[in-house]
Amino acid sequence: MTHRPAYLVLADGKHFEGHSVGADGGTTGEVVFTTGMTGYQEVLTDPSYCGQLVTMTAPMMGNTGVNEADAETGRPFVSGFVMHEMSPVASNYRSTSSLGDYLVKHGIVAIAGIDTRTLTRHIRDVGAQMAAIGTEDIATLHDRAKAAPPMQGRDLTGEVTCAEAHPWTEGSGEWALDGAKAKTGNGAPHVVTVDFGVKRNILRCLVDVGCRVTVVPATTSAEEILALSPDGIFLSNGPGDPAAVGHGVKTVTDLLGKKPLFGICLGHQILCRAIGGGTSKLKFGHRGLNQPVKDLFTGKVEVTSQNHGFVVDVPTLEGKAKMTHVHLNDGTCEGIEHPASGAFSVQYHPEASAGPHDSRYLFQRFVDAIQSAR
Repeated sequence: MTHRPAYLVLADGKHFEGHSVGADGGTTGEVVFTTGMTGYQEVLTDPSYCGQLVTMTAPMMGNTGVNEADAETGRPFVSGFVMHEMSPVASNYRSTSSLGDYLVKHGIVAIAGIDTRTLTRHIRDVGAQMAAIGTEDIATLHDRAKAAPPMQGRDLTGEVTCAEAHPWTEGSGEWALDGAKAKTGNGAPHVVTVDFGVKRNILRCLVDVGCRVTVVPATTSAEEILALSPDGIFLSNGPGDPAAVGHGVKTVTDLLGKKPLFGICLGHQILCRAIGGGTSKLKFGHRGLNQPVKDLFTGKVEVTSQNHGFVVDVPTLEGKAKMTHVHLNDGTCEGIEHPASGAFSVQYHPEASAGPHDSRYLFQRFVDAIQSAR
């Protein structure tokens, strides 16, 4: 195969030469890395990666192609994709397209043929930063990287949320190895999900524990949510800086104590800001499928799927919330409980997709909280 030369240029001037394997043109975004050995399609379609150039640390992508069933949303949301090598052959009975064709179809600029180990070490040492990918000269790409707006201060929920409220009824039975029939979310309790960039598998997990799910846009007010007569309210994952999502913080502030509430990732950060906590940016974030988290109530350790660049500042929670989960690599906050309202949240992704299922119990914990509140 022949490819056009392409470059990845970071704002600090570090650059990598490779070749273009996606859509034509150039792109900018925050360059980050994820350590998952699999799940590249789930990464591409996870709205939490909006605005980012995602580096896959595993050496080869594309071996199993792509298929519609594994997409976490209707299209990719990454700003760009970075690989060491992309397989030209897709070998899997479920595959409907090659990774390369998928990237071109959806207009995703991508680069392969670079030393992703060196890039990952650089990000780890100096931190995530803005960068550019393209076939133009290095100087031009460097200027674009330096001019790109940083992730701090950006509310990206408007770029990923749904346009209007809608029901979700699909469970995860389609993936059951034992051939179990998929559950459908037509019963009770009724859970309203605030879509800050929700993944489909979160919605499936809610259905799996018996919820009837209604998804609403990120800007939906507390009054509008309560008018839907929910039994519980779920705050989804999403991209960007939680400090910039003022509308979400106001909505959650107005909802606290009125209905059981559960948040994941950005939803966790928004909940913590609503109760008076603070958030800050991590040096390079947590992204991957093998992040160790300890449940401080049970003492058990869970292997978790994570994707976040911001974190809740533990000292700001004093007197406001109890920390329930901690990241064993760096001691950062991975979960809280708000005693005054009963709301709880986690920083990681219990729905995984891709990743381990250690934390699926949290969805049942949410339903139990709803039942107890009735």
